[in-house]
Amino acid sequence: MTPDNPLHTFLLFLIGGIPDQLSLGALRWFTVALYWALLIGSLSVFFANWRLDSSQRTATHISIYCMRVVSAGMWYLGTLWKLPLPVSTGFHYWLGSTAKYSSFHLHAAFMQIFVDHIALVQPAVYLLEVFFTASLMLGFMVRLSGIVAALFTLNLLIGLYNDPTEWPWTYVGIICAHGMFAASQAGRSFGIDNLLAKRLIPGFRYDGAVARALALAS
Repeated sequence: MTPDNPLHTFLLFLIGGIPDQLSLGALRWFTVALYWALLIGSLSVFFANWRLDSSQRTATHISIYCMRVVSAGMWYLGTLWKLPLPVSTGFHYWLGSTAKYSSFHLHAAFMQIFVDHIALVQPAVYLLEVFFTASLMLGFMVRLSGIVAALFTLNLLIGLYNDPTEWPWTYVGIICAHGMFAASQAGRSFGIDNLLAKRLIPGFRYDGAVARALALAS
């Protein structure tokens, strides 16, 4: 059997052909359409920045953009096994694992409450991970999403710390990456955050409460 490779897997993903998508049946086309919409949106924002802000045309900004998009792919792949809603077998297993293998008794008890109410928790987690994906791909409110994603991953680190099949440093790496996205305001590299910060979106009210809130989040 010929070994697979990341490029082939990505191309299969774009047409709904990886195992996690195939297991969803017809629902896989929703996952394909949503990702394509985000990808097209991401590229549109990239080229808008390229055209309107010449200071963006550096290797640093391009590199940050690419790292954001790759990290968004990680979150989006994670959403696949959280379908169908409201409860999937995969999510039930991993949520239960955070209670079973947690490094603190109090945290384990807290996660067990989530397990007991999984039909409410799973849709919320699914939407949160879609938000992470969209934020990173579009460069929108990246400071906020980076902080929340780092805290979300910290919860996984604590919950899965004693799972013999997990390597805790994986989660440490994700926390550091998203912490850096937040600290460096990575959405200001070919993102909507940059267009807002440079006042390059015509018709937007930059002196309003929404603009001030977005400035804090970006």
